Amino acid sequence: MPGENVVGRLDDASVLSAARVRPETRRWLLTRDFSLIWSSQILSQIADGVSKLALLWFVYSVTGSAIKTTIIGLLQTLPAIVLGPLIGVTVDRLPKKAVLIGSDLARALLIGLIPCVLSVERFTPGMLYLLTLGYGIASAMFVPALSASVPSLVDRSRFTAANALLQSTTSIGIIAGPALSGLGIAFAGSQEVLCLNAVTYVASVLCLLPIRFPGSAGAPAGHAAPGVFADLLAGLRYALVSRRAVLVLILLASLYTFGAGAFTTLFPVYGRRLLDLGPIEVGYLWSWLGVGLLIASLGLVRFSNRDIATRLQAVTVSSLLGGAALWGLVWAQDFAAATLLVLVIGAGLGAWTPIAWSLVQELCPAPLLGRVMAIYTAVATATAMAGMTFFGWVTEAFDESASVIGIGMVLAVLAAASSWFKRNVAGLGAQAAD
Repeated sequence: MPGENVVGRLDDASVLSAARVRPETRRWLLTRDFSLIWSSQILSQIADGVSKLALLWFVYSVTGSAIKTTIIGLLQTLPAIVLGPLIGVTVDRLPKKAVLIGSDLARALLIGLIPCVLSVERFTPGMLYLLTLGYGIASAMFVPALSASVPSLVDRSRFTAANALLQSTTSIGIIAGPALSGLGIAFAGSQEVLCLNAVTYVASVLCLLPIRFPGSAGAPAGHAAPGVFADLLAGLRYALVSRRAVLVLILLASLYTFGAGAFTTLFPVYGRRLLDLGPIEVGYLWSWLGVGLLIASLGLVRFSNRDIATRLQAVTVSSLLGGAALWGLVWAQDFAAATLLVLVIGAGLGAWTPIAWSLVQELCPAPLLGRVMAIYTAVATATAMAGMTFFGWVTEAFDESASVIGIGMVLAVLAAASSWFKRNVAGLGAQAAD
């Protein structure tokens, strides 16, 4: 079958891709080109944090409808789920640098320039939905392109460090983005914030322009490039059938996002109803959650070049710590104890993504990596939404304590599953792609 021929030729391409990573003097940000993409991500994540709050506020101010505002939130998320596999094909077919730059420019245009040049009276719900859908597609393309870029920018021994540093930008975005957006909305207005935020996306593009990506290996002579459908089937077959270790990682990611997505979404509810806190204290605790995530990210920078079993053991330990801290939060008696527990929860949640991404990058041939990461992201995003819905129902049907305990149990199951994976990793065919 054509798809099987494509997969069969991938190992050689991945070897060539790995060989093209240039040796460079070791530095904290790993390589010159990675430091540029890290700087771009700092700006992009802050811009995302600003945009999410400002966009929702802007939509509500224009429509006055909570339901229409909710639809806007869904449109930012659904492209990664519905279009994920096709987005992965696009990412694998196009130069990664072009996808990253195009995604940032599209976001600057869609929710920056257009809201800036049009008056509020010109915005209809249909136009807002269309702009937000385009923004969601651009964001959905950015994540797999970013992950698929890592093997071209650093050597294999530093994949975990690279992904940990990329996750640190998410932490900074969580801490800085909403705060800057809130201040901007208070003093200038949501439309002005969206307009100014376009500059941040453009600055991110300026950081990406000097990056030197290795050239693609190309198809062997005598072989025609497969069609989009064949590419799509090849990616699905590899991620869900051929490489069982990748399938297990996707399932574990689903378990992680089922709990973590629910906790971060319902965090204000837990702060208000479980700890009896006001908005200032909840915001303070939320910042400490980001600090814990940042600490875990920076700690993993020194964790590169460890074998698969050791990295999975780190996931097991961090998940157990995070689950235990969640259970402790139910019985926290004072704000200081709650702050410490939230810090531990953030650190417990921070180990999974850098380690999981590094394993996927090691296991997958380079020409398939965009598709596999898009499938990984689509499944994980879908289960995150399922977790938000399920634990929201638990909170309403029972109480917030039952919801928090349930999320802690999910992390305990993740720890047990990671431990099982560590013991069976060799039997699941988890040898490196090259």
